[in-house]
Amino acid sequence: MKRGKKYRECLKKYNPADVFGLDEGLSMVKNMAFAKFDETVDLSVKLNLKKSQSVRDTVVLPNQFRGEKKILVFCKPEKEKEAQDAGAAFVGADDLIEKVKGGWTDFDVAVATPDMMKDVGKLGMVLGRKGLMPNPKTGTVSFDLKGTLAELKKGRTEFRADKTGVVHLAVGKVSMEPQFVAENIKAVVAEIKRKRPVDAKGEFIKTISVASTMGPGVWVSVTEE
Repeated sequence: MKRGKKYRECLKKYNPADVFGLDEGLSMVKNMAFAKFDETVDLSVKLNLKKSQSVRDTVVLPNQFRGEKKILVFCKPEKEKEAQDAGAAFVGADDLIEKVKGGWTDFDVAVATPDMMKDVGKLGMVLGRKGLMPNPKTGTVSFDLKGTLAELKKGRTEFRADKTGVVHLAVGKVSMEPQFVAENIKAVVAEIKRKRPVDAKGEFIKTISVASTMGPGVWVSVTEE
């Protein structure tokens, strides 16, 4: 891949093969961000996984950096008020299912009560493609709408290892104080470690890198405090 001049200039500022402490690495990422917009800080964690193993869960980041999420809730009429009071942007059952079936996805998160999943499951072609399908593993299928929406509004975010065993997750903005981004990264890494498959062998986390949207990646070491 051909890189731009500013990107290549950044690579001259450090040895891309070196591993830095988290604070120093984030400071470098911040200083190397060159875009005119507020770049996102992305975290990539390479895991030692077999093809049969997977890592997937959610984490509540301690420091938020995104606007409020628009949450859609699929539920029966008796749960609609609870969802609305909890701050859902869209609430409904068959009406919403038909709307989504037509291709409408103007929301950030979809939540469903368990008794709706038989019908919501038919939306796989629309929701699944965009990663919006409610799933018990990510806490988006629940009768406790008040609790579920409260966590989502705090910033509960899903993470999962891709086919190459890498977890990619946005953890902040370059405009944030590095210490707040560091706290988010430590929360993610701790949660990933808790999801280590019981049959995983050897070193579980192989490498960790951070980068801004447009900038180069920096290898970092994340230690537990």
